[in-house]
Amino acid sequence: MTEQTFDRTSEDLGNVVDLGHVNVTVMDQCIATAYYITGLGLTRDPYLMTGTNNMWANVGRSQFHLPTRPEAQVVQGITGLVVPDREALLARLDGVKDELKDTQFDFKETNDAVETTCPWGNRVDCHAPDPERFGRMALGMAYIEFDVPIGSAAGIDRFYREIFGAASSMSERKGAPCAEVQAGEKQFLYFREVETPRVPYDDNHIQFYINDFSGPYNKLLERGLIYQESNQHQYRFKDIVDPDNGEVVYTLDHEVRSMGHPMYARPLVNRNPAINLRAYDPGREGQPWTI
Repeated sequence: MTEQTFDRTSEDLGNVVDLGHVNVTVMDQCIATAYYITGLGLTRDPYLMTGTNNMWANVGRSQFHLPTRPEAQVVQGITGLVVPDREALLARLDGVKDELKDTQFDFKETNDAVETTCPWGNRVDCHAPDPERFGRMALGMAYIEFDVPIGSAAGIDRFYREIFGAASSMSERKGAPCAEVQAGEKQFLYFREVETPRVPYDDNHIQFYINDFSGPYNKLLERGLIYQESNQHQYRFKDIVDPDNGEVVYTLDHEVRSMGHPMYARPLVNRNPAINLRAYDPGREGQPWTI
């Protein structure tokens, strides 16, 4: 028998092991529900943030955190989701357009994705499952693509590699230089250079889990970059600096959690949005996040 060989490096994640959530404020929970839950087909977390002033929307193993504030926040880029059944997604989005007609909500179908805009201007692109691009992910948060200044991507790449021990590299994305940072299994942070960001940065944040928790912390601390000592399992920083010269190249609030955090690998409930009162199929209410 021929001995089987494997590319073991393809399983390497680097130090960032899981992209947990994107946090943006919203102005109205009912409108947020119409877009994120009814339109996109995501699932409101049934256990946490069940009140009327915040919502956690589950998407596979990741979440959107959506607290209510007087001003809505908009990510400086695009959040990319993997969502099963494009035709069903289009039907759901079409079904909420009247309810969201006085907002910035929009959607269009392209060869690559269903490109949507939330009621407050956040861009969320929904892709069909694709084992080559997204591995076993059938439902999840595959990437966040940020608009970053010209000339900053290489410094961002160095920051994540040298400070965080992340699996990061330079690439070209949509014809522009891009730092490509692995943030979990088939999850990525893309920092793509643009002449002018579509929106200014407004203090929204992302959260991820890391394996080596203290190493990056000490490197950030000695550079004066930690701005919040949240608790034993979490700290936060905003400025991304180029390790070569210490210059701030991009600002993005990071909530960094250890794998000892109580919420690490918490199983998330994902419903099957095809199930409804008129088309109920017993035992198929749940939606697996894997293909």
